[in-house]
Amino acid sequence: MYKFLFKRIFDFIFAFILFIVFFPILLITAIVLGIANRNIHVFFIQVRPGKDGKLFSILKFKTMTDEKGADGKLLPDEDRLTAVGKIVRAISLDELPQLINVLKGDMALIGPRPLLVQYLPLYTKEQSRRHEVRPGITGWAQCHGRNAISWAEKFELDVWYVDHCSFLLDLKIVALTVWKVFSREGVTKEGQATTDYFNGNN
Repeated sequence: MYKFLFKRIFDFIFAFILFIVFFPILLITAIVLGIANRNIHVFFIQVRPGKDGKLFSILKFKTMTDEKGADGKLLPDEDRLTAVGKIVRAISLDELPQLINVLKGDMALIGPRPLLVQYLPLYTKEQSRRHEVRPGITGWAQCHGRNAISWAEKFELDVWYVDHCSFLLDLKIVALTVWKVFSREGVTKEGQATTDYFNGNN
């Protein structure tokens, strides 16, 4: 009952409250990023799969420039990530605009993170079960390593959440997420600016 009814009600109420509380931080972050990104864009918008694989446009703060190399292709993430962007990502401020996605019903506060569309055909049947619930701003996998663990571990944790979703578990994830943000654990994979791409299970 909680997973399919009350969770959505709580998500909307708490997302609305959080949006009001964090609005000054959202505004300041947008201004600072606008300067750091050389007035190109403040927001990063990308299509991601949500519940049941339905596509939606995720909203995040843009922490990287659009600089390209001589071949016309985007430079590696570590070369495009600005100094301000590193700080914003480290304390997860880049995720705050997703409160709008929660209010719209595209996302939940807690759930498996929405990943890239091109990953969809690469999942096993079991891994694809992560789409049985709305994707979240934070989730069980983010509390157990975030970007520092393997893809297989992330998907296993995501499916575990789908099967054990409850109000008490969501409260636990919120508490663990706050701790992870302040401790800055698992923000990136060792030796990388962001995280690696999922290339399938082989």
